[in-house]
Amino acid sequence: MAGELHGLRGLIVGVANEHSIAWGCAQACHAAGAELALTWLNDKARPFVEPLAEQVAAPLRLPLDVEQPGQLEAVFEAITERWGGLDFLIHSIAFAPKADLTGRVVDSSASGFMRAMDVSCHSLLRMARLAEPLMARGGSIVTMSYVGAEEVVANYGVMGPVKAALESSVRYLAAELGPSGISVNAVSPGPMATRAASGLPHFDELLSRSRERAPLRRLVDAGEVGALCRFLVSPPGRALTGNVLYVDGGLHILG
Repeated sequence: MAGELHGLRGLIVGVANEHSIAWGCAQACHAAGAELALTWLNDKARPFVEPLAEQVAAPLRLPLDVEQPGQLEAVFEAITERWGGLDFLIHSIAFAPKADLTGRVVDSSASGFMRAMDVSCHSLLRMARLAEPLMARGGSIVTMSYVGAEEVVANYGVMGPVKAALESSVRYLAAELGPSGISVNAVSPGPMATRAASGLPHFDELLSRSRERAPLRRLVDAGEVGALCRFLVSPPGRALTGNVLYVDGGLHILG
């Protein structure tokens, strides 16, 4: 709805290109009147992200690799200097080394498991800790999960346990930050043809099976995910916290 987020300021992490879930969120929030900060992963990603940042007139555009010491803190320092506060955070990043993603979970390396957990899960905790003092009037935090967190999905590998940890973290964050008026939720989209998802083995087969099995007999898109996130970060949406909300055409009800 136009103007739903007027006067609100948000950080969206995870835009890689125009197919990113995070970009669908950025478009929806911008259309609703929010002022945005966007980040790019590295110099290779920057040429793809900066034109998108222009489209949503993002006044803050910064590099952010959560594995690089100091970069996350620099983003929040820039937000503090520019805005003095923050109303919402959308966390849409995940990573696992290819060998650990494509192999059996039982064979995953300790280093690969820890990297996947750090980038995909613990980064949310670090962002929430930095965001909390900036959300003095309350706020909203949203992250992205997947049904592989609660059931075994072929070829999802180590990301299944990592996303399960992410969903549990959402519940703990919701309990801990709730007294400060900060809601925390996870959105669990169905499979989509994003750059990150394309690294999964046999991903085209997963898309095809999901389209055939979903009760709505179709896949969802980033715009539909963005629409839900727009609601969650809006003032009425803050009444919801500690949830995992599915945007998958009903696929999750089939097990």
